[in-house]
Amino acid sequence: MQKITPFLWFDNNAEEAVKLYTSLFPKAKILTTMRYDENSAKMSGKKPGSLMTVSFQLFGQDFGAINGGPIFHFTPGISFMVHCSTEKEVTNYYNVLVKGGEVMMPLDSYPFSKKYAFIKDKFGLSWQLFLSEAKSHITPSLLFVGKDLGKAEAAVKFYTQVFKGKVDHMLKYEKGEPGKQGTVKHASFVIEGQEFDAMDGTGPHKFTFNESLSFIVNCDTQKEIDLYWGKLSAVKESEQCGWLKDKFGISWQIIPSNIQDILAKNPKAMAKMLQMKKLNIKDLEQA
Repeated sequence: MQKITPFLWFDNNAEEAVKLYTSLFPKAKILTTMRYDENSAKMSGKKPGSLMTVSFQLFGQDFGAINGGPIFHFTPGISFMVHCSTEKEVTNYYNVLVKGGEVMMPLDSYPFSKKYAFIKDKFGLSWQLFLSEAKSHITPSLLFVGKDLGKAEAAVKFYTQVFKGKVDHMLKYEKGEPGKQGTVKHASFVIEGQEFDAMDGTGPHKFTFNESLSFIVNCDTQKEIDLYWGKLSAVKESEQCGWLKDKFGISWQIIPSNIQDILAKNPKAMAKMLQMKKLNIKDLEQA
């Protein structure tokens, strides 16, 4: 099982979005779906039987999504970097994802890539498409701007200490370059086998991180849940139902790796989970 899984928060269009993504990218498929039962529907305001969550793969990598309501909206604070091995790939993905969306950096040649674009799709999710020497794959990309400008380096070091990880490279802006000197132009790091990118972005950006895009940490034991919860949680008021927010504003879900089985076997487990902050495996199983 993939240890860390990106998780997307939609209102009522998760199914539409996932169908688009799985039809566009290779090695893609829908894995499992879960629907709102009477208890979860009552608490969320959703219709019983409507789609709650869906898990899927793109490039053979695991992702998750939820129809959680209009509470959170995607921002460019976290985007998906699509590494493409050919210019044709970049163009094909661009032509599909840009429809009904927004162009932040047009498809063009840049000093860092012969073919690159930064766009939002019609669901508001941000994508960076670029020609890469690596084989085609997707990496979450963290962009630190505004009050968070300059925190990329500290965040990379923090995550590679909390999880099993390493820093692949870290390039910083030098004097005379468009970014603030000493901040991170681009960093690549790996935690628990999952590749991430991080950057500091100058300019008058008003967006920040929020719960619209979080990262699930699949834990095999209660000890592991306790460990990551203790290291990551930094905003007490954001703790709910296995969710937490770290000191950089990134949201995480610390959950049992067998949560789907627990919920499927015990109809009362969902109601119990919705009352918790940090999840307790034993209490969920005995609900």
